[in-house]
Amino acid sequence: MNMPYCSKFHTLLSLLTRDVKLTVFAVLLSVANFLFFHFPFFSFVFENVGYSTLSGVVIIVSLIVVMLVTNFFVFYLLLFLLRGVGKGLLVVVFLLNSIALYFVNTYSVILDESMIGNVFNTNFDEASGFFSLGFLLYFFLLGILPSIYIIKTKIIFGSWKRFFTITSLSVLLLVILVFANASHWLWIDKNAKVLGGLAMPWSYTVNAVLYQTHKHKQQQEEILLPDVTAIDQEKSVVILVIGESARRQNFSLYGYERNTNPLLSQISNVSAFKANSSSTYTTASVKSILDYKETSELYELLPNYLYRNGVEVIWRTSNWGEPPIHIQHYIHKNELSADCQGEACEYDEILLTGLKEQMLASDNHKVLVVLHTNTSHGPQYSKKYPPQFEVFQPVCNSVELGNCTHDELINAYDNTIVYTDYLLARVINGLQSLDEYHTAMLYVSDHGESLGENNLYMHGFPLSIAPKEQYEIPFIVWTSTGSKTLKSNDELTQYHVFHSVLDFLGVQTPIYDEKMSIFE
Repeated sequence: MNMPYCSKFHTLLSLLTRDVKLTVFAVLLSVANFLFFHFPFFSFVFENVGYSTLSGVVIIVSLIVVMLVTNFFVFYLLLFLLRGVGKGLLVVVFLLNSIALYFVNTYSVILDESMIGNVFNTNFDEASGFFSLGFLLYFFLLGILPSIYIIKTKIIFGSWKRFFTITSLSVLLLVILVFANASHWLWIDKNAKVLGGLAMPWSYTVNAVLYQTHKHKQQQEEILLPDVTAIDQEKSVVILVIGESARRQNFSLYGYERNTNPLLSQISNVSAFKANSSSTYTTASVKSILDYKETSELYELLPNYLYRNGVEVIWRTSNWGEPPIHIQHYIHKNELSADCQGEACEYDEILLTGLKEQMLASDNHKVLVVLHTNTSHGPQYSKKYPPQFEVFQPVCNSVELGNCTHDELINAYDNTIVYTDYLLARVINGLQSLDEYHTAMLYVSDHGESLGENNLYMHGFPLSIAPKEQYEIPFIVWTSTGSKTLKSNDELTQYHVFHSVLDFLGVQTPIYDEKMSIFE
């Protein structure tokens, strides 16, 4: 019974894939690319220009023409010069476009350089958490089906003379459009980051090249900091906990109406300071936490610096996207699983396995421990804590956060904060048992998180336009009785961490900045 339908499909496919002139084929692909993948782009344009004015209409029409002509020009070049390889590249473009559009529409992200950095630093466990029926539909309808058409179509390429004529006319038209819009360059420049992050396929191709170029520069040999001049002989331990996607406003220590910090609120010597992150994505933010100043250069980072100067440094992580760490005891959670038993081993609590024993095994008077957690990373917030921490219900279990109610999403996220509270309380309890040491815990999140406010989700927006939910972070400090006294700090930055750790550990160095220490 299905044979007639199969026959009709094959007939339609044969009509669509009959011999087509290269010019027509490139036009069709450019139009398809424009119609399929640029609704978010032009939604932003319409929201930010006065489309009822002549100037606004000129900007909109010009952007449409520039996009169509630019993509036509590139597609035409690829196909004429590379033939079969060009077809393959266009297949990849449509497949990647479909994936990119899914994330833009589902999570309201902008594919700028920082977001591309997130993509490159995402491991399989995190990436698999985004798969859904919606993802598969985008991939099939907007990726695979156009790819079949591209592969099946037989192209009439034409002569070199025609090639030079068409490419010359395309370039000339683009140049005319650029100069005709000279009066609008300021608006385009002001919104370039967003426009570039929504234009397919340029959002991820250009920004991927930029990211890799900058990463290569950053991976050059670290610029060494001045040697430590002295270290006092007091026994001191600092545990620095780097949080993931923890936004300040959902901690009851900061006045949140829900009791998401039931344990920390009962522990003496706990102080909660306001802080802003330097970025909205993990790679840059973690570097800032470990840097001695705000810089784009790769100076020696805190753990590397202290380790080189004789301090015992332990790094334990359940996360990724970390800058280069050059120490002896760098331990991923997978390495701890052999010595861990029970349900807690599936969550960030595994980072505490055997930690006290490892610290006491050192004969060093100075110890820095860094715990890089993953507790509040989306979209599967409900998977980041053990069942007994599901205090707030019902919770969102979908990777497509827009499909959940706002209450379900907030409930799931708040449960990750309750679990974070438990982890930090365990860290403090462990430090309290080290009677011979002055001890401190610093908890700083890498960045915040959007939970549907203004229809935005997760993080990664350019800092210049990011909502406060993505950069307002907690900076929580505990110190043992009789150790350092805290200043009356107002709002802190992530760069306060470096100097505060040096201060607490009694490390003297020319680069120490007393103003950047949280301790008196």
